[in-house]
Amino acid sequence: MKTVVCVKVCGGEINPFDESALECALTLSSDVTVLSMGPESAAEALKPLTRLGVRVILLSDKIFAGSDTLATAYILERAIKKLDADMILCGRQSVDGDTAQVGPMLSQNLGISLIAGTIKIKTDKTDKTNERKMIAETRMGEVRIDTPALVTVERGYFLRFPSIFSREGEVEHWDNSDINCDPNRCGLDGSPTRVLKTFENERGRRSCKFISFDEFLPLIEDLKSRRDDDRREKQRYSGERLKNVWAVGEKAAEIARPMAEKLTVTDELDPREIAAMAEKDMPDAILWNSDFWGRNNAPIAAAILKTGLCADCTSIETDGEILYMYRPARSGNITAKIKCVTKPQMATVRTESTSADIIVSGGRGVSDKIDKLYSLADKIGAEVCSSRGLVDMGKMQYERQVGLTGRQVAPKIYIAVGISGAVHHTCAIEDSGTIIAINPDKDARIFDYADYGIVAEF
Repeated sequence: MKTVVCVKVCGGEINPFDESALECALTLSSDVTVLSMGPESAAEALKPLTRLGVRVILLSDKIFAGSDTLATAYILERAIKKLDADMILCGRQSVDGDTAQVGPMLSQNLGISLIAGTIKIKTDKTDKTNERKMIAETRMGEVRIDTPALVTVERGYFLRFPSIFSREGEVEHWDNSDINCDPNRCGLDGSPTRVLKTFENERGRRSCKFISFDEFLPLIEDLKSRRDDDRREKQRYSGERLKNVWAVGEKAAEIARPMAEKLTVTDELDPREIAAMAEKDMPDAILWNSDFWGRNNAPIAAAILKTGLCADCTSIETDGEILYMYRPARSGNITAKIKCVTKPQMATVRTESTSADIIVSGGRGVSDKIDKLYSLADKIGAEVCSSRGLVDMGKMQYERQVGLTGRQVAPKIYIAVGISGAVHHTCAIEDSGTIIAINPDKDARIFDYADYGIVAEF
């Protein structure tokens, strides 16, 4: 089985989600090609992979520079068609972008099935043939893989070390003369999304009062007994409106309604069906919920419509013509203001996904204390959630993940235990009523976004 693994070099290192995808490929096939797109300098990070016995190809050309997810998916499509692969594996997302768009867009461009959010792939031989049957264990259950297919992989695999007897090979360099891309669909010219500016994210900051563990349970009881709901009131939109806006699902409609003169709400249909309807009506914008379904299906519609898509927006606004979208970027360190130069302008937007009054959420700092986390939740009547760290470690299910790539929540009381407070987490809890943070590091960022803090081991 010929397998291609799409790999991105982030900050001089292989994207960890792509490392997981590569290890998955090595367990399934002896014919593996690593395909990466980036500057010539990326070859240095890619070269060690040749010791694993894989072919490594770097796509690099000046016309590829500045490509957004739509342009990147197009360039990768051209290269993969030349390689004639049976199966394509991608990491679920890159740690620098967190959009998770390239995989779904690429599957649509190639006209093959998409299997998203794969944790493990099991193989066994069928009863009547000698062929292996592949079953993907995904976030949504088990799915049979019928090739050709594109599979996005979670961080469930750890890339093996090469044999001490292996030798380093050469990285093949392909430019546009090798894959014949249309220059108008590459780089900045082929990228419908444009970053207008970036700035440090200060939204959601609070004044933290530090307390002791002895004060913790009485505080919880006091907060629970209050009749008023301390959830932060969301800022109401009062600007210009777009003439014709679509929303996929009622949750996205709540965000779209204040900025639409005419709003059309559609069910969560097959994205190809939504794209076909949009081609006829050509709305100004389409908003999707930024949940697992939306993150996998909105990119497919964007690939069909050849339009831009901004992922996981925490805020949107318009001047009546252009939809301005704000999202955390660069691992959540900054916020980017983005616009789309094509129509329909598309975005997946953060919406609340729980009705719990109290949430206890754990991070990497409690990876060996999960039982204690559940005991606390039982004691105070809370729902258990987690940061992305515990999900990536396999300690929590994705359905419990709070953050930019998980759920947005707004309980009356949110308790963050062993969570450092990266932007991709705090942006998803900022509408909570009272936030309590427990962390042994007095300088942890989470305390800047909490009402109460406890500096201690949990």
